[in-house]
Amino acid sequence: MRINLDDLTVKFNHTSADNLTEDWTWLIGTDKTPILVSAIGDMFLQGDNGQIYWLDIGQGKFEMVADDTDEFERKLTDIEQVNKWFMIDLTTKLRLANKKLNEGQLYSYKKLPVIGGDYSVDNFEPTDMEVHFCFAGQIHKQIKNLPDGTKVNIKFES
Repeated sequence: MRINLDDLTVKFNHTSADNLTEDWTWLIGTDKTPILVSAIGDMFLQGDNGQIYWLDIGQGKFEMVADDTDEFERKLTDIEQVNKWFMIDLTTKLRLANKKLNEGQLYSYKKLPVIGGDYSVDNFEPTDMEVHFCFAGQIHKQIKNLPDGTKVNIKFES
């Protein structure tokens, strides 16, 4: 089976991209625009400075990955880098497990890895993209300063 970037990403509405980042501004600021969303629910954003950033939803980490789009596109030709960002094997297994994505959906964690979930097919389900980013952002914001192993009660805002 031949895999390309379209198999590892999902389309999103760029005009309503603010809905995807709203619950993450505490971490990413307000000067970043989503440019790419992975099928497994991570996001790549471009800052006003042209730099490209990776928002790793499973871990709640945000890091600069390229100085500009040219460097980012070069990195997207490196299979090891692509596998780190897009988890090729997991994404392929999810698709083969008949977990089909409808428009506006991605694979979302049933339980985030940062609170004990894992990177297995059983821990993912097709989910509305906005719901995924909203809930994950709220969870990460609530637990960001807690020591490992802390018991938590998560509350969601509507």
